[in-house]
Amino acid sequence: MTRRSPRILTVAGSDSGGGAGIQADLKTFAAHGAFGTSAVTALTAQNTVGVRAVHRAPAEFVAAQIDAVCEDIPPDAIKVGMLADAAIVAAVADRLRAWSGPPLVVDPVMMAASGDPLLADDAVEALRDLLLPLATVVTPNLPEAERLAGRVTSTLAERRALAAELGRQSGAALLLKGGHAPGEEIVDLLWHDGRIEEVAHPRLPTRAGHGTGCALSSAIAVRLGRGEPLVDACRGAIAWLSVALGEAEPIGRGCGPVDILWTVRREGRFA
Repeated sequence: MTRRSPRILTVAGSDSGGGAGIQADLKTFAAHGAFGTSAVTALTAQNTVGVRAVHRAPAEFVAAQIDAVCEDIPPDAIKVGMLADAAIVAAVADRLRAWSGPPLVVDPVMMAASGDPLLADDAVEALRDLLLPLATVVTPNLPEAERLAGRVTSTLAERRALAAELGRQSGAALLLKGGHAPGEEIVDLLWHDGRIEEVAHPRLPTRAGHGTGCALSSAIAVRLGRGEPLVDACRGAIAWLSVALGEAEPIGRGCGPVDILWTVRREGRFA
C-alpha cells in the first residue's frame, strides 16, 4: 500500500511576488512532500520592495473555499496566515470550528516584511478572541506579539513573560519568533504545557527574509500533519528555515525570499 502524502490547507493571502503568503505556503508544503490546498483571503499587488495594493475577498467567499476543500479533501493540518479584516477573521474562525479536528497553526500576519500593513486594526481583537483559542500553536514575530498584548518589550526576560502571557490567554502553544529582537543570536521562545523552551540559532547575514514567517508556520503545519510531536515539529521547522535563509539567492531589489526548495535542489529529497 502506497503511503499517503499529508494534505495541508492554507488559509492566507496571495503574494504576487511569489515570496510569501499562499505562494510560499504551497511551495513549503510541496518541499515537504505534502499536497497543498488553499483558501485565498486577499490578493496583494506586491514584490520584494513593498505592497502596492490589497484586494480583500468577501468573508462569505473565504468560508465557501474552506468548506469546498474540507468536505472533499480533509486536511491533516491547517495553517492560517493573512486574514486582512475582522469579518474574514470571524468567518474563518466559524468554519474552522465547524471542521475542527486537525492541528491548526495560526501565523498572525499583521505586516509584510517591507513594513506595509496587512491586518486592519479592528481585526486584532477578533483574531485574539475568536481564532487564537482554536489553535494548536500560534507563531507571532515580536511586533505581532506586542500588538496582540498591547505592550512592547526590551529584554529576553520580558519576551519570555510575553510568550507565556499570550499562550495562557489563548490556551494554545505559542512560538514567539526572535528575529526582530536585537543581537547576533536569535532566540525563539516556545511556550507549551506551562513552560518555555528556548531555541537559539545564529543570525545569518542575508537580505533574504521575505516569507520567513509563512514558510516557518507552513513547515510546522506539515510536520504536525504527518504526526510529529509539537516540540519536534517546531524545532525541525526552525532548523529547516535556517538553512533556507542561508541558501537564498538574490531575487528582486528589496527583501528577497528564502530558498524554500533547498532540500530538493541541493540534496534531491523532500524536507
